[in-house]
Amino acid sequence: MGEAAEPRICVGVITGAQGVRGAVRIKSFTAAPEDVASYGPVADETGQREFALRAVGRAKGVVIATIAGIADRDAAERLKGVRLYVARGKLPAPGEEEYYHADLIGLAAVLRDGTVLGQVRAVHQYGAGDSLEVARASGGTVLVPFTRAAVPEIDLAARRLVIDPPEGLLDGRTVENEAADEDLAAESPSPLVGEGGPREAGG
Repeated sequence: MGEAAEPRICVGVITGAQGVRGAVRIKSFTAAPEDVASYGPVADETGQREFALRAVGRAKGVVIATIAGIADRDAAERLKGVRLYVARGKLPAPGEEEYYHADLIGLAAVLRDGTVLGQVRAVHQYGAGDSLEVARASGGTVLVPFTRAAVPEIDLAARRLVIDPPEGLLDGRTVENEAADEDLAAESPSPLVGEGGPREAGG
């Protein structure tokens, strides 16, 4: 059997065309937005298509980039929604107490007394910092703020993290009503989260 494929990290998503000459708008998930084009060719979710990006500017919330072989608006528009991935090994190593979203997703979530809460399913940002979406073993989901207080321990080697939920959390916010309140149910803006008081998206 061959070696397992190297893990990949999503560094951005194409949100549409920019102008008439084939440039695209990219919502970058890297801490420095222009870095979406700094790691060599990126690939789509299947890994079957590669794109050579060149960052050429910025607009509100997006990076403007050209793609080799894309020369008109129609071709650029057909790429809308394509998620862009790079091999994990091309990205810089996380700093102390920083974590790539991909490293957190799938971790077992337990309470301080060892009770299994569930499993981390996603990392979100609804405008007030990063939150972990935890699929509860008992059913349903809960959003846990990604702060030192609420997530005091992370053990990547053991594939688990400890949650110390604020009072009422496990009876309160869900992914669905948080998104409805904020109307910002978008992907987190960086594949790397770290600590800076609360744990914040970082580079």
